[in-house]
Amino acid sequence: AAQGSGPVPGDGAGPPAPERVLFPPTFSVSEIKNKQRRHFMFLRWKQQQRKEKLALKKKRRKEREALGDKAPPKAVPKTIENQRVYDETTVDPNDEEVAFDEATDEFAPYFNRQTVPKILITTSDRPRGRTVRFCEQLATVIPNSHVYYRRGLALKRIIPQCIARDFTDLIVINEDRKIPNGLVLSHLPDGPTAHFRMSSVRLRKEIKRKGKEPTEHVPEVILNNFTTRLGHSIGRMFAALFPHDPQFIGRQVATFHNQRDYIFFRFHRYIFKSEKKVGIQELGPRFTLKLRSLQKGTFDSKFGEYEWIHKRREMDTSRRKFHL
Repeated sequence: AAQGSGPVPGDGAGPPAPERVLFPPTFSVSEIKNKQRRHFMFLRWKQQQRKEKLALKKKRRKEREALGDKAPPKAVPKTIENQRVYDETTVDPNDEEVAFDEATDEFAPYFNRQTVPKILITTSDRPRGRTVRFCEQLATVIPNSHVYYRRGLALKRIIPQCIARDFTDLIVINEDRKIPNGLVLSHLPDGPTAHFRMSSVRLRKEIKRKGKEPTEHVPEVILNNFTTRLGHSIGRMFAALFPHDPQFIGRQVATFHNQRDYIFFRFHRYIFKSEKKVGIQELGPRFTLKLRSLQKGTFDSKFGEYEWIHKRREMDTSRRKFHL
């Protein structure tokens, strides 16, 4: 080797330095015709992007540490949530009109402690095993709930029987191809009725690192991010399923978290590791809901009056527009 040159591969001076990939500014992976080569180059390009991003992040952190208190405030990243299009029906907590409506709506007897929740959980006709197990596990989450099977009865015949037996809510779990895919929630005796699309259902045995079976204690209920008038109505429907006074000794909490109009349900138990550290264990089941319609009164598919219906072609024109 010439004087001053680096080690030559194979001369015993160690392995050659890894070649750094340099892509031209106008590089486009899609221009590569060979599929395998295109996939390989795409992976190398993504790896280079990650390295550059990590290096920039380290550089900025060192600059902030060097400036100390004089460092500029951190930039708030742009997300779909914080760029949300303002909805004119967003609820102001101090709005007298909203307070009056809530004091006189169908859920007022529950919030005034005049009624005690009693829930009937049923299924579509001839449910399969997965749907049956899901209903049984849902009954362990919602106190004072009872599971009955349809046996071919129409909902219009079930609802009068529920009212006669003092049930306050009716939950119907629908399925398609042996998988639960829909939920109908009807508040009795005067409605309203909400129809949800259900997805991402996970039973207890399918959840990793799950806790022990839930106890019979009344759980706490957390409702997150239901900000519009429609969202308030849906949040009040979920709240009316659970008794008022949670038993904190059970350390159980049911969460309905709305994000981009998807409602994520989780059921956890608090684990107190020490006086300062608290962890959580997921108990299950878990599922995701997407509101399809809200109907006045009890379930009536033919002549019911709808307050709100999700119309994809008209309502999903902007990714930053949400309705709950």
